[in-house]
Amino acid sequence: MVFSSLIFLCVFFPLIFCLHTAIPAIKVRNALLIMASLFFYAFGEPVYVFLMVISAFLNYLCAVLMEKANSKVILTAAVIINIGILCVFKYIGFFVATINDILRLHITVPQIALPIGISFFTFQALSYVIDVYRRQVAVQKNFGKVLLYISFFPQLIAGPIVKYRDIACEIDSRSVGLKEAASGMRRFICGLAKKVLIANTMAVAADQAFGQELGSLNILSAWIGAVSYTMQIYYDFSGYSDMAIGLGQMFGFHFKENFKHPYSSLTIKEFWRRWHISLSSWFKEYVYIPLGGNRKGKLRTGINKITVFFLTGLWHGANWTFVVWGLFHGAFSFLEEFVPAIRKLPRFLLHIYTMCTVIVGFVIFRADTLYQAFGFIGKMFAGCDFTAASMSFACQMMTPHLLVMLIAAVIGCGPVRSLTVRLRLLSKKEEKLAPRENFVEVILYTAAFLLLLWCIIRLSGGSYNPFIYFRF
Repeated sequence: MVFSSLIFLCVFFPLIFCLHTAIPAIKVRNALLIMASLFFYAFGEPVYVFLMVISAFLNYLCAVLMEKANSKVILTAAVIINIGILCVFKYIGFFVATINDILRLHITVPQIALPIGISFFTFQALSYVIDVYRRQVAVQKNFGKVLLYISFFPQLIAGPIVKYRDIACEIDSRSVGLKEAASGMRRFICGLAKKVLIANTMAVAADQAFGQELGSLNILSAWIGAVSYTMQIYYDFSGYSDMAIGLGQMFGFHFKENFKHPYSSLTIKEFWRRWHISLSSWFKEYVYIPLGGNRKGKLRTGINKITVFFLTGLWHGANWTFVVWGLFHGAFSFLEEFVPAIRKLPRFLLHIYTMCTVIVGFVIFRADTLYQAFGFIGKMFAGCDFTAASMSFACQMMTPHLLVMLIAAVIGCGPVRSLTVRLRLLSKKEEKLAPRENFVEVILYTAAFLLLLWCIIRLSGGSYNPFIYFRF
């Protein structure tokens, strides 16, 4: 089940939200959310839901045992168990295929279906156990609360990655007022519109470009495909994060921001402070700092960063394209560290440099193979083929609908939400401006309602509705 489906919007969510609101007891509310989350996951993964529950129980058990046994031994066991599960279901086929290619062997490559969201719930479970070991959170003796933390459906299958310490108090006690629920709903609708109206439109053009033979592409169609995918992945993933944050708020949980208009960044380092923040902070806290961070000289800092970027790429998928994408970003981060002159360039040149790097990187990320990635990039910079056939394909991609949504996407990349927040805060400074504040709120909620209707109309028409990050 996906958020941008009619069964979720019209049946599942309204039912669970109404029941949660009507139930006063926190224990019953938690039980409801656990059952709803397990059903939500089992709707698409009827078998692997047991894997998620087993993973949650093993991590719960490891945390409890830390009070009675050698903590470091238990922590090591927990890390091995979690990474082992991830490797078996996500990477075993990739490892075997790589060994076959290097050693010219013919070992049968295991065909194991990838459980949806396994990377997300595994990292959440690991963060809980590690935080218990570090004494940053108290051991939770109630398995139900640990299971709710790991399985909570708004962030279960595509993040953001939530740390237990950030919502531990809200699992035990929470309340949701009408105003907060309405704000959460509006945030959800904004995320839904990002996904259904913009990301899905960009996906059509991106899939056309990346599904085409390289010989049929020219510089124009290659750039249309690359820019379309760059917008698709941002609006797909940030839209999902907005929906998750909004849903969490409606149930009394407050998740941290996962995106802060990353396409306005001036360096790759800044880009990663704004892009997929929950993953970046997870690797920083549990990998980069334990490796030594920036405390052991510039060279060691660079190596630590490259290591983290390698693991970040590998986390996204069992394909060399993801690994190279991670290393590609790591190389530019390393370059910015050792060539300070880059940061002294004019702002508009820095923005062009950063966006070109990001777009080229996402071509590697999107391609099925490295051969396709490098061929596609070659077309972007040297595809001087302006025959009737190649130009016809480029014009076919540039539909009026795509151009309108592309303009909306470019505008939406800026801090639009921050501007609306500032406007509301400014209105609150003086009582005489209260009517203006109310007017702004009415406009925002009316716009959200119209966006919701538009999204439902698009979905009821059976429009193309993929979700990129489900496969991670």
